[in-house]
Amino acid sequence: MKARLAISALALAAAFGPFAPAAEPSAPTRARVPVDYRKLPNGLKVVLSPDHTSPTAVVGVYYNIGFRIEPRDRTGFAHLFEHLMFQGSKNLGKMEFIKLVQSNGGILNGSTRFDFTNYFEVVPANALKTALWAEADRMRGLAINQDNLVNQQGVVKNEVKVNVRNRPYGGFPWLDVPQIANANWFNAHNFYGDLKDLDAATLADAESFFKAFYAPNNAVLVVTGDFETEAAFALAKEYFGSIPAVAQPPKPDISEPRQDKEKKASKSDPLAPRPALAIAYHAPARNTPEYYALGLLDQILAGGNDSRLHEALVRRTGLTGEVESSINALGNMFNIAGPTLWTVSLFHDRDKSADAVLKTFDEEVEKVRSAPVDKATFDRALVKMRSDLYAMQESFVGFGRADLLASFALFDDDPERINHLEENFAKLTPELLQKTAQEYLRKTNRTILTVEPKAEEPPKLPTASDPKM
Repeated sequence: MKARLAISALALAAAFGPFAPAAEPSAPTRARVPVDYRKLPNGLKVVLSPDHTSPTAVVGVYYNIGFRIEPRDRTGFAHLFEHLMFQGSKNLGKMEFIKLVQSNGGILNGSTRFDFTNYFEVVPANALKTALWAEADRMRGLAINQDNLVNQQGVVKNEVKVNVRNRPYGGFPWLDVPQIANANWFNAHNFYGDLKDLDAATLADAESFFKAFYAPNNAVLVVTGDFETEAAFALAKEYFGSIPAVAQPPKPDISEPRQDKEKKASKSDPLAPRPALAIAYHAPARNTPEYYALGLLDQILAGGNDSRLHEALVRRTGLTGEVESSINALGNMFNIAGPTLWTVSLFHDRDKSADAVLKTFDEEVEKVRSAPVDKATFDRALVKMRSDLYAMQESFVGFGRADLLASFALFDDDPERINHLEENFAKLTPELLQKTAQEYLRKTNRTILTVEPKAEEPPKLPTASDPKM
């Protein structure tokens, strides 16, 4: 067999030339997202990203107002206003916006996040013009009246009752943890809204809120999908260009002081069947090397079934069945502007103590603090992160790409950042990950929240009067 292989190799060399040494594997090619970024004279930021692979288009309008900077004594107002935006505008009656999009074969939604409120539609490409017109119509003039306000106050209050007050683990951990971990009111108040604050909102409050924050110079229009750039920009200019800019109120200070003492809190939840635990650390500032390093640490410690915390807490000890984590509990690490938390949360059985979970958790965290991770672990985290970045962009019929572009335009005035995410992660080193872990994953920078479930009822013992006796 060896002789035959030698002859075969000589024959190949004679035919094709001598063999060259095996080449080192090249760095993966980075896909580039097309970005056309312009601004209208009224201050509206317009981001266009054509993609002709599918005959659909995504339209998103992002306003620079979210939970975090809503007015004091009006908690939940940013979310309330998200609902009001579907109640009619100058040329569209109540709920007609929804009917218009759906009748054109599209889907739509809106959401309120920490640092923005967004509205988006995914439509067939030939309905792009319709979607742009409709979004401009409600930016130009929302139908704000007492009936709509009272109606939506009731809707939001019911949502609070259903999603937070009357369900197990309501608000855990995204709503509970920031209120304990943060010191600044803007980062620490009840984002969903106190019911008395929602009741106190007046028509004048709503009109003032709309005028101040739903202005073109406080917004981003993003369009992705199957369209021609110049034609789409012409439509944006036609529909949005004449909406007047509004002087913006000064933005509040949302900075957080450095935490130097571990915080612990417990929440009683009579509807919860099992205990729950959340551990949150203040994250580095956005867009810094340390922030990207925390993204890789999240992959290593809690990203999927091959993560260290899953191995330690689920497979090795059986202390929990699942470990969840986030750097932004209501999105991803890129669509949040202000201070955020790296949060790990889990549920565990009553016979497993929170102290036992924490002991194992701390052992894994201490490993990344005490020494650089090995090259294999580091490289695997980079691959996982790269995979997540592409999955993020393609999520929800391409809305993920629009979300990233709008966030980078809104917060950084630079949607081109989407094309530099991979290289920012590639610049990291195991040594920087360790340094980041030492500073940000220290116990004095964290908050621990335990959820105490309802008391376990003792088994009912049969009595003499029991017919089964």
